Amino acid sequence: MPHTLNWFERLRIERLVWTLDQQLYELPSRSRVAKRREVRANLLTAARDIGTAESLRRIGSSRQLAEEYLSAELGEGPRHSWIAAAYFCTAVPLLLNFFLDEAASAYQQAVTATDPHATGTFSWNGISYLQSAVTYTFDQGNGSRVGGAWTPITYVIWALGTIAIGRLWRLLPWWKAYHRRTTVTQ
Repeated sequence: MPHTLNWFERLRIERLVWTLDQQLYELPSRSRVAKRREVRANLLTAARDIGTAESLRRIGSSRQLAEEYLSAELGEGPRHSWIAAAYFCTAVPLLLNFFLDEAASAYQQAVTATDPHATGTFSWNGISYLQSAVTYTFDQGNGSRVGGAWTPITYVIWALGTIAIGRLWRLLPWWKAYHRRTTVTQ
């Protein structure tokens, strides 16, 4: 006998579907949307046949289901993470620029603290290896600054950090071939 679903049962199903969707972000968006629609349709059909609680119990946890989908589409073992790489790639410049600017402002304030009516040009080497030298020009205590850009080493550290945090080397063909060989021989 078919069950009719109330709004609370539909919300329980949607909660599992959207939790699953959040755990499938490593998949391409079309594949992720297709899996979300498939799970929702199957759960609604099962909920009408055997009830919502039983259908949710039988499907198991969203984490388990997500791991099965990811393993089926991307293979077993550790995978790359575009999300982690994007977070690192975005957050590091924001934070680094903030701290480098604060350091440059501190030097400028130190000059005006020692001589409130400073006039002339001052130079600060910046934070070694991370930023270029900063030149301050003062006229009667009013200062402006030029410089303080990232050095090439900073860009290299940023790029390598993005690759390391996102484990992006796992996208390379030689890594996939190596990983397939090691999992087959085990």
